[in-house]
Amino acid sequence: MADVNAPLRVLLVDDDAMVRAGLSMMIDGARGITVVGRAVDGDEALSAVQDSNPHVVLMDLRMPRVDGITATRRLRRLPNPPEVIVLTTFDADEDILHALRAGASGFLLKDTPPEQIVAAILSVAAGDPILSPQITRRLMDRAAAQTDAHVTASAALAGLSTREHEVVLAVAQGRTNAEIAAELFMSVATVKAHLTHVFGKLGLNNRTQIAVLAREAGLV
Repeated sequence: MADVNAPLRVLLVDDDAMVRAGLSMMIDGARGITVVGRAVDGDEALSAVQDSNPHVVLMDLRMPRVDGITATRRLRRLPNPPEVIVLTTFDADEDILHALRAGASGFLLKDTPPEQIVAAILSVAAGDPILSPQITRRLMDRAAAQTDAHVTASAALAGLSTREHEVVLAVAQGRTNAEIAAELFMSVATVKAHLTHVFGKLGLNNRTQIAVLAREAGLV
């Protein structure tokens, strides 16, 4: 999560020079956002992240050499990884689902209005995913229909404590940390500690992945 008092650093990854230039013009300087780097494909993304240390990466999907899904997976394995928002012209269920499972915190189309892209960057940097409810429900329903995914998700969640299960369910229902704390009669710090344990046990990176896994397991 980015420091709210520091400039928000963003890296652009897209093989289209006009898209990179357009995005840079739209978001650089908006509401404290600074574009700190650009990469032409997923292969360059890793070194660009290491050089510029961004808080958020805007990632294209279809690129030469290394695609956005593979690049996202690699970036999210880094120590203190940046958040990733996939920004693409494609909205196929399979693309969205693969992006989320790779660790992306959001999914936007390239025709999204500039102010919504800026809002999404700020939201993701604050730790909140930016998928629309319609897309989230569509993907969760699709994942839940897959028997193998259900079995795998149920087995993964079986290793959690009762309290961790309750936190996972609340996250899947869209609760904020403050709402979870009030609902389960614990401090926000305790909620965050449980989430840290959940991320570690399940090998996940963000709340969206928790919600997908909970849906796959049939919890919501």
